[in-house]
Amino acid sequence: MNHGLILFAHGARDPRWAAPFEAVAARVRATQPDVAVRLAFLELMTPSLPTAAAELVTHGCTAVTILPLFLGAGGHVRKDLPEIVDTLRSTHPAVQWQLLPPVGELPSVIDALAAAATDALKP
Repeated sequence: MNHGLILFAHGARDPRWAAPFEAVAARVRATQPDVAVRLAFLELMTPSLPTAAAELVTHGCTAVTILPLFLGAGGHVRKDLPEIVDTLRSTHPAVQWQLLPPVGELPSVIDALAAAATDALKP
């Protein structure tokens, strides 16, 4: 596998919090078997982003896309995440790192959230 995908989430003390993110990772793996998919966390859970990235590099990934599983671009996404990615670029210069906007800014996710809100209004 030359391409990797890191689904990056915040993390929480309660391990059950990660269940929806694990489900996303499983669905991506099922539909994209040629892509190495990892779930990583900013804090409170493992693996961290640097750990997941190092694992993908060890597995031979030469291009890694990082998708923040955040609804919006708060301080972690605007400040902390770019700093971590800059460190990854320095640590693994042979790898092409692509940082995407937070998933909550994607039109397909906005549409899905609006559909869920509309469904909530149905009797």
